[in-house]
Amino acid sequence: MDLVLNVADSYVLSPYVYPASWPEDGALRQILSLLVLTNLGAAVLYLGLGVVNYLLIFDHELMKHPQFLENQVQREIKYAMSSLPLISIPTVALFFAEIRGFSKLYDNVDDSPLGWPGLFLSMISFLLFTDMCIYWIHRILHHKLIYKLFHKPHHLWKIPSPFASHAFHPVDGFMQGLPYHIYPFLFPLHKVLYLALYVFVNVWTISIHDGDYRVPGALTGAINGSAHHTDHHLFFDYNYGQYFTLWDRLGGSYRHPSALLGKGPHDLIRKLRAEGKLGEARATAEGKVNADAGRRAARKEE
Repeated sequence: MDLVLNVADSYVLSPYVYPASWPEDGALRQILSLLVLTNLGAAVLYLGLGVVNYLLIFDHELMKHPQFLENQVQREIKYAMSSLPLISIPTVALFFAEIRGFSKLYDNVDDSPLGWPGLFLSMISFLLFTDMCIYWIHRILHHKLIYKLFHKPHHLWKIPSPFASHAFHPVDGFMQGLPYHIYPFLFPLHKVLYLALYVFVNVWTISIHDGDYRVPGALTGAINGSAHHTDHHLFFDYNYGQYFTLWDRLGGSYRHPSALLGKGPHDLIRKLRAEGKLGEARATAEGKVNADAGRRAARKEE
């Protein structure tokens, strides 16, 4: 993160924001700068990548599914944008530790024990490590003792859009993002590669919520794509992984995507349309959601 901070200091913060008497390496200045940059970066990545995906990749036919909620996209964005600032607070603490030299991030390829091959190996190990950690964190978040507290809001979106990707409770969002930030404290990683992987993580997180179920046939059983993750939203106890299906297979939670078996969301839409029941089914589903919300509100008032 110090690469981003250095660029911001050089071109914006030092010339136009902070007084000359406030040194760039001052702890308070660094924390304030990181708060602004982290929130700005998260919003730009989420909204920017989300809009691109929504316009160019997301299949809008899915919005006709009975379980796609009224005003869902707006609700997803509102929830995500209210959570991201809270997620940024503990995240900034980790970024601050990075720029203070407590991580194993390095500037030059020559600093890697393995040189250029080390960059490739660290990229692979980053994906494997974070996939493993997120699987177990995600599975713990589904435990009945804490599910309703933190993870349930994300499962409101049964048929997600790209904007559901970051629509988490703040604790849920931070916990599932924690492995990305922990990795460079445990293993050497090039700073530029770290930033590239951070962008990739956001692209991937959006992509598994975009309803584009296309995966090369040979990789269907290994890559946890949008079809796999949609089944997680629909059927709850399956496909917890982030990139790969390895840990789901080891943990007994793998489910072959229903969309690839002719039983997915698109198939239901086609079936209901052929039967002339598409609008009726959607109205019934929305009525059930509204009734559930009313009962929850009533319980709170009691």
